[in-house]
Amino acid sequence: MKKLLHIIATPRGESSRTLKVSNTFLNQLKKKYPDCEIDTLNVFTENLPNLTVKSIDGKYTLLTGKELTEEHKTAWKDIIAHIERFLSADVYLISTPMWNFSIPYRLKQYIDIIVQPKYLFKYTEKGVEGLAKNKKMIIITSRGGDYSPGSPSQAYDHQQPYLITIFGFVGITDIKFINAQPTDALGPEVQKEKIELAKAVAIKVANEL
Repeated sequence: MKKLLHIIATPRGESSRTLKVSNTFLNQLKKKYPDCEIDTLNVFTENLPNLTVKSIDGKYTLLTGKELTEEHKTAWKDIIAHIERFLSADVYLISTPMWNFSIPYRLKQYIDIIVQPKYLFKYTEKGVEGLAKNKKMIIITSRGGDYSPGSPSQAYDHQQPYLITIFGFVGITDIKFINAQPTDALGPEVQKEKIELAKAVAIKVANEL
């Protein structure tokens, strides 16, 4: 393993329950791969480019199979930089809480920036082909309630299905989830227990990479 991109999607810093689990994962990973480069991208502190009319026009140009114009390239400079940064990693760690049954808005913005035709996917006669193949992804989440399979709230989980779908679309199918849940619904003692359980799973997943 040469490079891991850690995408942080929580604004809470050291108070983040998600990052408590992620830090355990990274500490174990560093023991196994001491030479692995860890590139950290916090979507709440990163100056993410906005998708303007010109950048959207560029996307539709690419969807038709044409190349970006010089005017589009100016608008796409920061977008392409983020795409290249994403593709430069061979493993991804996404640290994200569940917000309103899904993902934080800044993580959605980041995904909308990088998932672009020609760069992360292309259309072929056989359908869509993802261009980010042979990569691995670990997604660590914290949820206030319990949305595990078979639970009464499972149907409300739009976080895990969406992330599987969007990253599978671009070719990343080796995705493992570590979900700390519930962290609010049953009180502080259960919260502590579930975080510790998630940390144990994180250590196991890091050792298996």
